[in-house]
Formats: sequence, C-alpha cells, structure tokens
Amino acid sequence: MAGESGHQHGYIHRKDDYLKRLRRIEGQARGLQRMVEEEQYCIDILTQVAAMTKALQAVSLGLLEEHMHHCVVDAARSGDAEGRAKVAEALEAITRLVRS
Repeated sequence: MAGESGHQHGYIHRKDDYLKRLRRIEGQARGLQRMVEEEQYCIDILTQVAAMTKALQAVSLGLLEEHMHHCVVDAARSGDAEGRAKVAEALEAITRLVRS
C-alpha cells in the first residue's frame, strides 16, 4: 500500500518475509502462554522469551534498515528540511528500540 504521498514503503518488496516472521513470533507468543498455563520451569520460559525478543529485534532492525535506505534517502533527495525530518524520525525510532 502506498503512503500518503504515493510513496511506497521500503519494506514492501519484503512484505511476505516480514509477515512470515511475524506469524512465527505470534506462534512463539502462544507457546509462551501455554508454557505459563502448564507451569513449566521458569528458565525454560525465559529462554523462549529471549528467543521471541531476538526475533522481534530482527524484524525491527530489518524495518529500520529498509526505512533508512528508502524513506530517509528519498526524503533527503526531496529537500534538506524533509530529509532532516526523516532522520529525526528515524533517530526517535532507534532510541525507542534501544530502550526497549
């Protein structure tokens, strides 16, 4: 789906890959719920939480990379103010990722 200005998001060519990864993460979340329901060993649950966290981070980093290569670069080509705004937006996203 195109953005507000008709610009396609950078991840669009890998959309199916991202959806596959997110579905796998969804399955991991359901697995974690089952583990808690079944009162499995804490360390085993924490190990699965770490795996799910790593999977989410991989998706986040992939999306961020796509954003930088496409949206930020396109904005920079459009003009200094637009480019600076996209860089600031990306930095805010990076800050949120680092703090999470």
